[in-house]
Amino acid sequence: MSKFKVLVADYTYSTLEPEKKVLETADAEMISAQCRTEEDVIEAAQGVDGIICQYAPITKNVIERLDTCKVIARYGVGFDTIDVQAATEKGIMVSNVTDYCLDEVSNHAFALLMACARKIVQLNESVKNGTWDSKIAKPIYRLNGQKLGLVGLGNIPQTLAMKAKAFGLEVLAYDPFVSTETAENTGVKLVDLETLCKEADYLSVHPPLNKHTQGMISDDQFKWMKKNAYIINTSRGGVIDESALIRALQANEIAGAGLDVLETEPISEDNPLLEMPNVILNPHSAYYSEESELELKQKTAQNVADVLSGKVPPYLVNKDAIRA
Repeated sequence: MSKFKVLVADYTYSTLEPEKKVLETADAEMISAQCRTEEDVIEAAQGVDGIICQYAPITKNVIERLDTCKVIARYGVGFDTIDVQAATEKGIMVSNVTDYCLDEVSNHAFALLMACARKIVQLNESVKNGTWDSKIAKPIYRLNGQKLGLVGLGNIPQTLAMKAKAFGLEVLAYDPFVSTETAENTGVKLVDLETLCKEADYLSVHPPLNKHTQGMISDDQFKWMKKNAYIINTSRGGVIDESALIRALQANEIAGAGLDVLETEPISEDNPLLEMPNVILNPHSAYYSEESELELKQKTAQNVADVLSGKVPPYLVNKDAIRA
């Protein structure tokens, strides 16, 4: 009999074999469920030593009912589905994986930028609908010399900045938690949010979703932006006030958007964004490649295995939990 028991509370993957192999190294048995509600998690998590989760709600109510759990590990960079404060107060370590999809998300953000800049989707649909006319995409502007504004300058936007500079883009960023030295080493100029919005031709959004960033790009920010500017989001849908975005697009305050994430996922059938030809929508897929998915699964499980083996995981979110 295994010494530990670990619950995979929910997942969208075809197999959990990579996680199982990693957890076996810590003498842990893996069980799985597809929890959608707090009650689902509470029922499935009784007696477990660790939880791996994707979208399942790990709320304060859930955490208060976890009597044996030592670690909660989330698949992904963000951890907004977990009440970290409640976990910390209970001495439960919370982990994520901050570096598994740097290439994928930065590439996807730049692909959305390029698709907006060159109007790839619009032209493709035009040709398939029987119109052979490049003029319908006017105006298109030369990318070299334009400005990319980054909201947030963590690992992913830093990677994006290096790629964008190779195409001749000037890169600006707003991030109150990043030093001038870090920005300069990446070749990025730090500015305040208003300046960023006013100067950027492409505004790419990258902060984690929390109480400070919820809806941080809203009416004022869209009014600051250029009328020919595009907004790109590969972070979390909630960072952008979606109602404000729709108003800005309807009023032609900005030129368009490339969105991999939305406030509500999947998108509702009556969402006005679906009818806008200047909006590109993807189904929260920027993170994905075969390699990044495997890396994520292994590193998430390793976070749990480390804690169960008496170690501090490398991707620990709440260091205070160690002292709790």
